[in-house]
Amino acid sequence: MSKDLYEQLSNIEQQAKLTFEGLSEMKAVLAAVLEKNAELKIENKHLREHLQELGQPTTPKAGAQALSKSKQNLQNLYEEGFHICPYFYGSRRENNEPCAFCNDVIYGERTND
Repeated sequence: MSKDLYEQLSNIEQQAKLTFEGLSEMKAVLAAVLEKNAELKIENKHLREHLQELGQPTTPKAGAQALSKSKQNLQNLYEEGFHICPYFYGSRRENNEPCAFCNDVIYGERTND
């Protein structure tokens, strides 16, 4: 009986060690991702400032007529990482990859023929 109890306790201890190791690994990965994110934000800021110095627009279609409120809402959803095109509507954009269909919905010129 006491041998079974000791084995159970040893198994729980081993599982706790494995869980702690997994948590430590995830913490290290998260720290690396957060560091890279901060670096990219700083680089993005510097690039935007450089583009402004060059007199180039920093947003897609800058200088074009302002977006309507509905298109601004679609643009916000797109920037949050969701497809807004009819082909993939509502699904997440993997790695925030650009989507030509979504951009056409937001920025494309539509005529009411």
